[in-house]
Amino acid sequence: MELPPLTQSFVLHFGEMGGRWGINRTVGQIYALLFVSDRPLHADDITEKLGVSRSNVSMGLRELQAWRLVRLEHRPGDRRDYFSAPREVWDIFRTLAEERQRREIDPTLSMLRAALLESPESAEERHAQQRMREMYELIERVTEWFEEVRKLSPETLTRLMDLGGKVQKLLELKERMKLPPAARSAGARS
Repeated sequence: MELPPLTQSFVLHFGEMGGRWGINRTVGQIYALLFVSDRPLHADDITEKLGVSRSNVSMGLRELQAWRLVRLEHRPGDRRDYFSAPREVWDIFRTLAEERQRREIDPTLSMLRAALLESPESAEERHAQQRMREMYELIERVTEWFEEVRKLSPETLTRLMDLGGKVQKLLELKERMKLPPAARSAGARS
């Protein structure tokens, strides 16, 4: 690799993590390189910097485009395609979450919906269907929550994340306020 040590370390790490994320090493390295690059790169730049084959770079760029994680640019007078990663990390997070939902969650919800329409004949099947219903309801709830979160601005999301455990304390306080006054004061002493 023809990269400064800090960049090389980041790129290599993303390559290693690629397998855990369901992508190959080269795709992870390409994305990491584009993410830290201060300018859009063309395929030959990427090939040279990573020391991988041009065909691997082309396939990796196609995969990243399918995930909507890279942007394609054209320059006047230059026939090459230039690629860059979105600059805003929240945009990257949202895109990844949307793609994961489309590729993994939506098909699972479809399968579960179909399973819940079945009429189980045995106790074993009824038990299995009940467990599937619980899974479906949880995934549906998380999906609805994510739809609401996606609408929030990056600033609001950051503030929400900074609240952390304070939200739980607020919810506990709200529940305590629903109790009769004697029970509230007893709960405060414990």
